[in-house]
Order: sequence, then structure tokens, then C-alpha cells
Amino acid sequence: MFDLRAIFLCGLLAVPAGHASAQSTNVAFGAIKADPTLPVEVTADTLDVNQADGSAEFLGNVLIGQGEMRLSAKRVLVIYNQDNSAIDRMEATGDVVLVSGPDAAEADRADYSIDTGIIVMTGNVLLTQGLNALTSDKMTVNLITGTAQMVGRVKTILNPEKSE
Repeated sequence: MFDLRAIFLCGLLAVPAGHASAQSTNVAFGAIKADPTLPVEVTADTLDVNQADGSAEFLGNVLIGQGEMRLSAKRVLVIYNQDNSAIDRMEATGDVVLVSGPDAAEADRADYSIDTGIIVMTGNVLLTQGLNALTSDKMTVNLITGTAQMVGRVKTILNPEKSE
């Protein structure tokens, strides 16, 4: 697991003078690597299935679980592959929260590609890791490698450990 403070400080040292605001940063995400081949469990208040386009819309208190990963949102659209045999991707909107191990991220929207294990979160992204927090416009999480990249006006608040 990477030490977030060390990554941030190294990033600051690598930025030329006058450019202290980072536009992109890489961070560890989740305590364990996820397995996108595990079953996906979805619960919600309502479900609407569209046989014509191969989609399912979950509304209200949507909770998605896959292994140790949890994602919640107001609405999740599940899109199946062409022969409707497996989930291709999910689009979550409204108060999206992604939790993996001790890390949590919030955003307006998340697009999850099941095959690749990639989740792209956009709109007011907030990542919390312990006492540390990062914000950005977009965060791409790779559940397989346990890493994330934050892009677009990245801002962080670091809380140094207190020695007693």
C-alpha cells in the first residue's frame, strides 16, 4: 500500500515552482485488489427491465456489492452485452458512494465497466483515506490493481500523524 503523504510530497517536489496545484495524481485505492469475475449483487427499491434494449434500471437506495467492493447510488442503469448473457457496464447517478476496504469515494456519477474492473467517477469527486482527503473533477479506479488516478484540479488536505 502506498503512503498517500509520501505520494503527495513527492508530487509537490516534482512540480516546477509556480505550479503547486496538481492536475493529476495517482493513489492506492482499497486494501485488497478486487475480482471483477465475482457475482454482482444489486438491491434497490424498484426495478424496471427493458427487454428491447437489454437494460435494467434500479431506482431508490441502490446498493451494489461485488466481493469487498460496495457502490451505492439513487439510480443505477445496468446494461447487458449484445446477447444479454452478462452485464457489460453499470451507470450510477445521484449521491454515488464507492467503498473498497478502508477507502471511500463520493461523486455525482460513476460508470463501471465490469470486464475491465474500471470505475470512472465524475462530478465533485471526494476520496477519503483515513484522515486524508482528495478532491478532483474525475477519478478512474482500477479495481484489479487497486489504484486510482485523479484528474482535473486535484486538491488535497493532509493530516500529519501526531506524535505523543
